[in-house]
Amino acid sequence: MTNTTAAPALDRQDAPAHDRQDLARLIGLMTGDEKHAPAAHSTLDALWVLYSRVLRVTPATVDDPGRDRFLLSKGHGPMAYYAVLAAHGFFGEDLLPGFGAYDSPLGHHPDRLLVPGAEIGSGSLGHGLPLAVGTVLGLRAQGLSDPRVWVLIGDAELDEGSNHEAIAHAGPAGLEQLHTLVIDNASATHGWPGGIASRFASAGWDAVTVDGRDHEALYAAFTTPHPGRPLAVVARVEPKN
Repeated sequence: MTNTTAAPALDRQDAPAHDRQDLARLIGLMTGDEKHAPAAHSTLDALWVLYSRVLRVTPATVDDPGRDRFLLSKGHGPMAYYAVLAAHGFFGEDLLPGFGAYDSPLGHHPDRLLVPGAEIGSGSLGHGLPLAVGTVLGLRAQGLSDPRVWVLIGDAELDEGSNHEAIAHAGPAGLEQLHTLVIDNASATHGWPGGIASRFASAGWDAVTVDGRDHEALYAAFTTPHPGRPLAVVARVEPKN
């Protein structure tokens, strides 16, 4: 597709000097009651690699039309997301201890009107991937073909029919700007013959399965060329239970 009005592509900036241990420290600052802590920790490594090495968005470019969009569908476990956003300067670490408090912007589900850097309000299963498809279609309608759209979903969200409608549309529509990261912690009710990646591949997506704790494997998967097709990366982590 010809890009007629896109802003110049945004470059990645060097990641802040944080490592995984420090991110664990940031998560530890959030002392509010969180019943979905395993859901949060399952996303930590994938989020860190995305924000540190892949996504073209910074606190200075959150309103730039040419930015990449990241949509957290798995918003019912947002602690790792908040830690990564704080580590990358979207808001100060001083907000983290108030997580879940009445007067804190950092709620148990992210609110895009309250959390700097958040593209959507999320947490209900099955919403993020359809929103990501709509985001890509909206960018196309504006002639913006450079921005990439990433959405992080949990494997249990594949129990929701809305996701399968989105998967079925995105492949034949050739939504190359769309990237879906599936965190697989074996919490889905229904299994898939051949694995989760086969569900996407059968609908015309490029799909790859990796170790969700291996940063180099994640980066290689995130940057896999997939001309003319959306990309699905299934990141396997330890089982939830």
